[in-house]
Amino acid sequence: MPLTRLEEYLYHQKVNYKRIVHSRAYTAQKTAAYAHISGKEIAKSVIVKIDGKLCMAVLPASYQLDLNELKRATAAKDVRLANETEFKDVFNDCEVGAQPPFGNLYNLEVFVAEKLTEDINIAFNAGNHAELIQMTYRDYQRLVHPTVIKIARTAFAEA
Repeated sequence: MPLTRLEEYLYHQKVNYKRIVHSRAYTAQKTAAYAHISGKEIAKSVIVKIDGKLCMAVLPASYQLDLNELKRATAAKDVRLANETEFKDVFNDCEVGAQPPFGNLYNLEVFVAEKLTEDINIAFNAGNHAELIQMTYRDYQRLVHPTVIKIARTAFAEA
């Protein structure tokens, strides 16, 4: 099987990672369950439009993106979720909705939820809905250089 754009990048950057194959899942929480990984260690990529520009927000699967916080943190006039037709061609090597959190490989600015930085390891879609890549957050930070901001909120109180 040929290497994906992401795997080639990780290989050339000499990053250790693990590929995890799981049952096909279309939500980050289902993916976490099928892969037997905590939802807070699954990094989900949410594509947003910030003042008309496509960007990527990355946060733990068990959290929701706070668009108001993203707007405030970026001093933007308009922040909204992008719809699939606006970004599907950007990720032409990925299944729709399974883009890895490497916006830098697709010329997108990346914003990471502060909460995700607390994890030693993160796992994320490998470009499809049946495989994850797991690696250290430290390596991810080194390769992507995302802007870390407080953009994740949970719908329930944490214990």
